[in-house]
Amino acid sequence: MKGINRLFGLLLLALPLAAQAGLPASSSVPGGVAVIPLGGDAKKDPAPEAWFGKHRVLVAPDHGEWYAVVGVPLDTKPGEQQLQVSTGGASRSLPFDVGPKAYPEQHITLKSKRKVDLSPRDLKRALKEIAQIKALKLHWRDAPRTDLDFIEPVDGQMGSAFGLRRFFNGEARSPHSGIDLVVPSDTPVKAAGKGQVLAVGDYFFNGKTVFVDHGDGLITMYCHLSHIEVKPGEKVGKGQEIARSGMTGRATGPHLHWSVVLNGAMVDPALFLPGQKYARQ
Repeated sequence: MKGINRLFGLLLLALPLAAQAGLPASSSVPGGVAVIPLGGDAKKDPAPEAWFGKHRVLVAPDHGEWYAVVGVPLDTKPGEQQLQVSTGGASRSLPFDVGPKAYPEQHITLKSKRKVDLSPRDLKRALKEIAQIKALKLHWRDAPRTDLDFIEPVDGQMGSAFGLRRFFNGEARSPHSGIDLVVPSDTPVKAAGKGQVLAVGDYFFNGKTVFVDHGDGLITMYCHLSHIEVKPGEKVGKGQEIARSGMTGRATGPHLHWSVVLNGAMVDPALFLPGQKYARQ
């Protein structure tokens, strides 16, 4: 039976997903998004519930069928993974494969060593903020229809790509968890999709930041802002101006750092844009 379920899961993943309107591009790699068909009639059947590990997963309708939209964490090891699905009280395990992904490296020299070698005071602040941001990334709000069809928050040139492994003054840091778009300071920053402002803050590394909750575990982050124009709890529309770009926090120049969080995982924002603009193979 396990072999049949695995074959079924692999066959489903082999379906041509490019034609699916409204869903992100499927890229089942670390830092990617696995779009997994769940079956059922989305016009009359209630939505299944799905979990990847301990985290609930976004489920969306498309072409009359239900799909799980799974964020794959950057530290996920390639190989077979399991999606837990519950439909009408019946549970099943649906296997899917995560392939390898090689990301590039970048070496950056910062004049301010304070942003690299943290003082005890800065380290205490940074660790506190990292815990706060981690809690925000795990936020879940049920939404009747999550907006998955994103637009660019700014019209800028690619600075640093998602997944880039950075070395600050020769010291390795965590992979880049978003896209850097190079724009002049005070460029209007727009919400990538409709949602609700989850939080705003001024952080040691991220600078002034806005978190927008799009529902069902999908969250976008806009960092290094010069000015924030929205408040927590405020509803925002797709394309609405929410802030102005800047270089607050750990930044070497004016730009927008844009991140997408899905079921708690940082994933490549390019997968949510038409034509996968900014995507790099």
